[in-house]
Amino acid sequence: MTRTTAQEHSTGKLVICPTPLGNLGDMTPRAREALETCDVVCCEDTRVTGKLLAALGIQKRLERLDEASLAQKADSVLDRVEAGECVCYCSDAGMPGVSDPGQRLIERAYERALAVEVLPGGTAVATAYVASGFTAPCFYFGGFFPRKAGERAAVLESLRALDAVLVFYESPNRIVSALEAVAEAFPLRNVAVCRELTKIHEEVVRGLSGEVAQEFAKRAAEGQVKGEIVLVIDAPSAAEADAQASASAHDAREEAAALLAAGELSKKEIVAHLRKAYGLSRNDAYEIVHGA
Repeated sequence: MTRTTAQEHSTGKLVICPTPLGNLGDMTPRAREALETCDVVCCEDTRVTGKLLAALGIQKRLERLDEASLAQKADSVLDRVEAGECVCYCSDAGMPGVSDPGQRLIERAYERALAVEVLPGGTAVATAYVASGFTAPCFYFGGFFPRKAGERAAVLESLRALDAVLVFYESPNRIVSALEAVAEAFPLRNVAVCRELTKIHEEVVRGLSGEVAQEFAKRAAEGQVKGEIVLVIDAPSAAEADAQASASAHDAREEAAALLAAGELSKKEIVAHLRKAYGLSRNDAYEIVHGA
């Protein structure tokens, strides 16, 4: 077990510094002060963070520390923290460490018992969850939605029974295929596509999964799908639960009839099998077997 606090270190520390999702007005005073007073700013892309600092009137040395370079450079950066430097880390937008290389930098800093200070700030995950308007009291963040069809189907199936809103990052180039996968897996669920959050062209498109998939397929055909996107999928509804229960009961009745016709198992054994395979109560399984 390790325990470190920023207060335990007189100078050196790693500061996780959130930046606006798009609107400069969302820059917090603490984050601005951290960027102004640190020794160096490490970031995913010096061009992106450089534009932000220029807009804020801050002149600071920038060092690229992205996915490709982090493994080689992390320890040398943290050596400087250990020596007393204050290092700010920024992602391209939002909260560093949320599906970006900052996760591994923070982990390595803790392994070395260095001070890590995380400043609060904007994140597309929480912003999109709230903007969706879905009322489930908890949400699951899955990072970037899988690119391959089989992986998408497997992820959605594994999350089918989770009583939570599902949140994923997605590319505008893949949002149509992502929505089609959701519509196939969850035809009765509402989804929200949150695009360009906090920016001039911000929008939230809500509706049944199939309807939203059709809308974005139309937009894609017209070349009108652009910007950063967060895909939000509502939690299971009562209608979905009823439909799933009905489908399971139908499948159970068909299998019970087939097993009875085969004559290899007793009715008691078939009841036990149906309970295990379909999650049925003893009474429901008994009624299916004896009514088949």
